[in-house]
Amino acid sequence: MAGAIQAVGDGLTHTCLVVKGWHNYLGRYYQGGANAEPTVAGPGKYGASLAGPASYSTAMQFQRYLYKYGKTHDMMAPFIINSRRNGLLFPEGYWAQHRPEPLTVDDYVNARWVAKPANLYDNDMPIHTAAAYVITTAERAKDMKQKPVYVLNHAGAGSQGGVTSAGVKSRGVIANLEETEEQAAATGRKLLGGAGITAKDVAFENMYDGFSLFHVFHIEGLGFAGIKRGEALDFFQTDISIEGPNPVSPSGGNIGGGRTRFWNHTDSIQQIQGRAGARQMKIPATVGISGGFVPMWNNFVVWSATPD
Repeated sequence: MAGAIQAVGDGLTHTCLVVKGWHNYLGRYYQGGANAEPTVAGPGKYGASLAGPASYSTAMQFQRYLYKYGKTHDMMAPFIINSRRNGLLFPEGYWAQHRPEPLTVDDYVNARWVAKPANLYDNDMPIHTAAAYVITTAERAKDMKQKPVYVLNHAGAGSQGGVTSAGVKSRGVIANLEETEEQAAATGRKLLGGAGITAKDVAFENMYDGFSLFHVFHIEGLGFAGIKRGEALDFFQTDISIEGPNPVSPSGGNIGGGRTRFWNHTDSIQQIQGRAGARQMKIPATVGISGGFVPMWNNFVVWSATPD
């Protein structure tokens, strides 16, 4: 997505078709690629050899978060319930098609641990899926069938030579909480600054949630709805629904629809076009942010109803 946006923005082409597919065959998840090799080699051996569930690193960061800010894991429940509710309104999603079951607070807080404090419902479900997007110039988009949605900016985070894009030297294979928070904040500053907007201009957010726990870091880094570090779980206790003043993950995200890493883009576009159906938020969908994936490695897009 980012490559297509940049190519059109730089005038290298006038139109790009972006296609993404996920293929998770029954019994084959994590069985191919590097996982099929007899040994772990290269830089990845330092992390991959720990052999824990994929969410363990996020769980470690979140455990520190809970201790540092005096919160509890159960405070994630409203976010998870909201995500499933929105996901059930996404007709292409896994839960909407195959298991249209609402989730309760009791379901969430009593679920088994996968990597404490990440439980079963803090992890998304791998699925078969695909999507395609057309990226073109603003002038060309005027004549297309659907209402155009404009890109104000895209930005992300990574690291090179052991130094993160936030300018922090990594101290280990797994980023600690403070490194994660600073990387998320740096991404937020780039997103908003490059778009020429502030967090107050963002009507909704569809930031990545493949592991629900790091959604906290994303929205705090962005400063969505004015929240600061350590405040996301308190914010989740307010009205974060599509009917409320601060819609959180109206797509349902990967937690509510299955792992795609692109539901958030699809929903953001549809919200601004007014084509989100039962998921359509009540407030004007003027500006939204979507993308993924983890705070340390990501790319996000700022979508807008207008080009300014």
